[in-house]
Amino acid sequence: MENVFDVLKERGFIAQATHEDEIRELLGKEKVVFYTGYDPTADSLHVGHFLQAVAMRHLQLAGHTPIVLIGGGTTMIGDPSGRTDMRQMITPETIKENGERFKAQLGRFIDFTADNAIMANNADWLMNLEYIPFLREIGMHFSVNRMLTAECFKSRMEKGLSFLEFNYMIMQAYDFLELNRRHGCVMQLGGDDQWSNIIAGTDLIRRKEGKQAYGMTFNLLTTSDGKKMGKTMAGAVWLDREKTTPYEFFQYWRNIEDASVEKCLALLTFLPMDEVRRLGTLEGSEINHAKEVLAYEVTKLVHSKEDADAAMEAARALFTNNNASANAPTTGFELARLESGIAILDVLKETGLVPSSSEARRLISQGGISVNDIKVEAIDFNVTADMLNDGVLMIKKGKKTYHQVKAI
Repeated sequence: MENVFDVLKERGFIAQATHEDEIRELLGKEKVVFYTGYDPTADSLHVGHFLQAVAMRHLQLAGHTPIVLIGGGTTMIGDPSGRTDMRQMITPETIKENGERFKAQLGRFIDFTADNAIMANNADWLMNLEYIPFLREIGMHFSVNRMLTAECFKSRMEKGLSFLEFNYMIMQAYDFLELNRRHGCVMQLGGDDQWSNIIAGTDLIRRKEGKQAYGMTFNLLTTSDGKKMGKTMAGAVWLDREKTTPYEFFQYWRNIEDASVEKCLALLTFLPMDEVRRLGTLEGSEINHAKEVLAYEVTKLVHSKEDADAAMEAARALFTNNNASANAPTTGFELARLESGIAILDVLKETGLVPSSSEARRLISQGGISVNDIKVEAIDFNVTADMLNDGVLMIKKGKKTYHQVKAI
């Protein structure tokens, strides 16, 4: 059987590893308990989290045991990694609710039946710590000078780093120690921005337990110019269907840049690498087929085959001849309002196609809005009932975003 370390490396996951040769040997010869942590700072996971979940699934399929750690305690502090300012404080009640949502979403990718995986929450040990004993037992092993060299802290020094956030690295390291003691966890995984926190944990286990522990980070999901993927004009691309519909989710991947297609197929699907490379070599208009495969496979994993089929049908109906589709994004407007005429600026905002009137004006001035395939040229344009075709009209933003308006 192929070593899962080689699988992850071939597919482009691995950014850094504390002991690459030892990790590869360990994963090839015995069952390894490993963990990835998720701080529930929002009420849904996003596509960046999804990449971590796919990596965990690869390891689980190879026979290893994942621990999904919900950061009920660490979210009370807030991870400064990748931040230019302090995170907004979240109430304990909200953190608990968000954590429950994370558990439900991660259950789609990780098999928790028959002890195949472990779900834990660091609030179980962090919230009951006594300050002075914790400082004496754990704090003594951390050098402030060394901590300040970590990238997550260095980037904050100019604007200010709170003492609250300064504790985050110690808390995450302590999580690793607790999971090692409770479950025999020997490896922590995370995004590459977590490297400093991960090696702090491996060092703490070595000091306190006299054991070897390992860390591995994964490449962040970025575009070809280095920008984080998973953002749209409307915000993050969420895994929750109420925040990002299956159709919108499908369309995000269907519309990614050509240069990122092969990378995303390797990282976010379970297609064989021979097929990934074949799709990645397609050029010109044929690359659209590869994008469609990517969108379908990822939507199927995150939502369901039925949702992926429906999104595919809607996308094809819209892109081939602007046909209406029951599965395409639709907003209903009262017929009486349409008969009186609704300002295009209001329609664009109410459908969620733009976040503001200023953005709507900009798009119209640049020729980026069409109604029933006719370009809108005036800001005072009105959408009216006589534009309906069987009760529906089509608004197009740019070249790829469609939205149906329906009379109700």
